[in-house]
Amino acid sequence: MIKVASKIEEALKAADETRALIIGNDILYQVPQLFNEQFPGQEAIIIADSNTYRVAGEKVESLLQEAGIQQKRCYIFTDPDLYAEYGFVEKLVDVLKNTRAIPIAVGSGTINDLTKLASHKTGRRYMCVATAASMDGYTAFGASITYKGAKQTFNCPAPQACLADVGIIANAPAEMTASGYADLFAKITAGADWILSDSLNIEKIDNQSWNIVQGGLGDALADPQGISEGKESAIEKLIEGLMLGGFAMQAHKTSRPASGAEHQFSHLWNMEHHTNHGKHISHGFQVAIGTLAITALYELFLDTPIHDLDIQACCQAWPTLEELEEDAREQFYDTDFPEIGMIETKAKYISGKELSGQLQILKENWTKIRSKLKAQLVPYVEVRQRLSQVGAPINPEEIGVTREYLRQTFIRSQYIRRRFTILDIAVRTNLLEKWLDQLFGEGGCWDKMKHSEKIGTINN
Repeated sequence: MIKVASKIEEALKAADETRALIIGNDILYQVPQLFNEQFPGQEAIIIADSNTYRVAGEKVESLLQEAGIQQKRCYIFTDPDLYAEYGFVEKLVDVLKNTRAIPIAVGSGTINDLTKLASHKTGRRYMCVATAASMDGYTAFGASITYKGAKQTFNCPAPQACLADVGIIANAPAEMTASGYADLFAKITAGADWILSDSLNIEKIDNQSWNIVQGGLGDALADPQGISEGKESAIEKLIEGLMLGGFAMQAHKTSRPASGAEHQFSHLWNMEHHTNHGKHISHGFQVAIGTLAITALYELFLDTPIHDLDIQACCQAWPTLEELEEDAREQFYDTDFPEIGMIETKAKYISGKELSGQLQILKENWTKIRSKLKAQLVPYVEVRQRLSQVGAPINPEEIGVTREYLRQTFIRSQYIRRRFTILDIAVRTNLLEKWLDQLFGEGGCWDKMKHSEKIGTINN
């Protein structure tokens, strides 16, 4: 077996599901060896879509045949509107339940998640051949699937083995690579949320999972220009960083190491069936705007004199559980997920006395907490620059989100997940509306007038 980078080796030791990962250039020929090592004597079945079969699946099929590995007929999704939706999982389950063959998912996020869940439902493990650096879910525990209109994470094991050929990945559509870069960049704000949660004794940082995802993050994000140009050394670092993010989630058995408030924006937009002129928006592009939004919110938080926070006033403004449930019901009464706000906010609700204690910790330790957060975060201006360099969106309108819709997302998204984030701090300190007025008001980074002037300049 080819040795992989030391960070990956350490991550593999921490993982209890993925046993092998190979990243390198022109390594597709190693698929049969990897399959035989992990699934000796088993039949294989390639799962792909029309595009991924063309770029890699057909070659994998030929290599397996040459190696004498028995195969069932490939299952190729041909639906032009294929996405990670439960109906497609059911179609794949119907195929797999008629064979004991081991699936080889040849593709990126959609193919991987569909195969991951279908394999689990039919009682077997699977292998993945990555074709794009578009997201961090390859090696992650769980599959992100739309079910009954809402994006949900279904518990299921990560692939037993994964191979990523950098040459193939470097030639993937540029927007897929940009999406992956944005998804990886989100680990910065996700890490800040975990620091905040840890500092307030809400959810302690797991050092092993933290080190897996954060340890090499700077290197993986360091060359946005090289990534946009398809430079293989930069792409290799990117795919390694994405794989490490998946391993961190696998080790922790939750998405906490890699997902924070910025992902809640994406989850809400998916749940509300938001599209850009009828087209699905990639997860990474949604998260790009979410990361910018949360970075901007963090900068306001860090500029706030928290050591002067009026805790008594915050507690007086804090709603009762009954008031909060009523508010959550009103937020989502006209959606197809009317109960989620009540369920998730109730799960993280605390009493006024608990709130007072929590805010006291924040106030007394503000200098230390602020220092940790500043060390973790990247300035908003730099985030915009780097995302722009790789071709990711930096304005909400680029993904069909108006500024008013973005403002409402700040408010609504904290209702849909019980995970503690900067959004919960904004609510508990009673500062959310003030901060939003600053972000969306005159001179703020989401100033409507500034955007209108920019549009006018472009049109002229």
